[in-house]
Amino acid sequence: MVLATINPATGVREDEFEAHDAAEIERRVEQAAQAHLELRVTGFEDRARWTRRAAELLEGDAEDTARMITVEMGKPIAQSRAEVYKCAKTLRFYADHAAEFLADEHLANPSAVNASQAFARYHPIGVVLAVMPWNYPLWQVVRFAAPGLMAGNACLLKHASNVPRSAIYLDTLFERAGFPAGALNTLLIGARDVEAVIADRRVAAVTLTGSEPAGRSVAAAAGRSIKKTVLELGGSDPFIVMPSADLEAAAETAVRARVANNGQSCIAGKRFIVHTDVHDDFLRLFVKHMADLTVGDPLDEATDVGPLATRGGRDELAELVDDAVAKGATVLVGGFTPDRPGWFYQPTVVTGLTSEMRLVGEEAFGPVASVYRAQDRQDAVRIANQTTFGLSSAVWSNDRDEQDWFVSALDAGAVFLNGMTVSYPELPFGGIKDSGFGRELAAVGIREFCNLKTVWRA
Repeated sequence: MVLATINPATGVREDEFEAHDAAEIERRVEQAAQAHLELRVTGFEDRARWTRRAAELLEGDAEDTARMITVEMGKPIAQSRAEVYKCAKTLRFYADHAAEFLADEHLANPSAVNASQAFARYHPIGVVLAVMPWNYPLWQVVRFAAPGLMAGNACLLKHASNVPRSAIYLDTLFERAGFPAGALNTLLIGARDVEAVIADRRVAAVTLTGSEPAGRSVAAAAGRSIKKTVLELGGSDPFIVMPSADLEAAAETAVRARVANNGQSCIAGKRFIVHTDVHDDFLRLFVKHMADLTVGDPLDEATDVGPLATRGGRDELAELVDDAVAKGATVLVGGFTPDRPGWFYQPTVVTGLTSEMRLVGEEAFGPVASVYRAQDRQDAVRIANQTTFGLSSAVWSNDRDEQDWFVSALDAGAVFLNGMTVSYPELPFGGIKDSGFGRELAAVGIREFCNLKTVWRA
């Protein structure tokens, strides 16, 4: 098996790598197991020093690494650069806060359990396998690895097969920073090899960010081995606009929410649900801003939207739009594949959607926005909650009572009020329903892969 870097802006194969054979997989899994034994007895101070050094290395490599990301998966170079710095910020966040997040939790009244002292202590769980996607090739890994390593776990990385350069870069980053060899080991393997790694007794848990089918497969394999799993899967996030909203700000933000990362983000606003009183005004602004976007070479600083990461992803997105149009939907802008090399799709706005259209129930992973008219807030929530996903959401309203009502009514792992969904290391991140389970980031993210051990002292 060969893993290749194919530039999505040109379709040209830039590089290729042979997959690891069984002997190399065994060596790397064992090395990770040994690294964990060393890490679990190191203190937070040592781990924090190495983690901060990893942040410094990332920043020092920023320009080369940003170009690597853009060539591998096509996002505009400015966004690739921002991804690198976000990773560095997150590494420093966990270096600064891990000891606090994993401090002993003492029972205030131990006599209630007939003890002189009772507390819960967090211990690392062991080797954690991460199955990661291509859309944020560094960030998705770092948001798992930073808390994992700071907790004392070791990490195995099975990255997406179309970003092997990013996988190999991450394979060396943490050892360069001072961590024991194998603290984060990359496995250059295909999807068919993942189940065997999950079943390995040296692997304690698994986390996956990716598609719903991949999540079901990994969760089933982990379940057979009785291993902890965290899943962050797809999303079809609603972006709700109510009459009290600042429409210009909402429309400008809606465009960024839809086309960031070339529209290939699980937490992107994808379904724009607009109250009938402001629907036409919002739509006019939204369509204008979408039409004004510059589509082009992602290495050009002036480009707003680059290519889709894969030909298959571009073709699937086009099929969703074509299916909706064939069943009566209206395309207000875009809706076509530009006549140029690479896997581009024009930023698109679709209205007139009905339940039999695939675009209503499936995730559009690219710069395609679906717009719905809502009669009132109950209707807006009905539309928002009608999909099987529940990752994040955004609500634009300047009515505080209405904001609180939406926070309670929406089926989602997060609600962003008068803004777009963005992941921050300080905030818990994750979804419900078919968007997965468990949480990443913040304090809960580092605790997900720890053994919470109860201690009772007479």
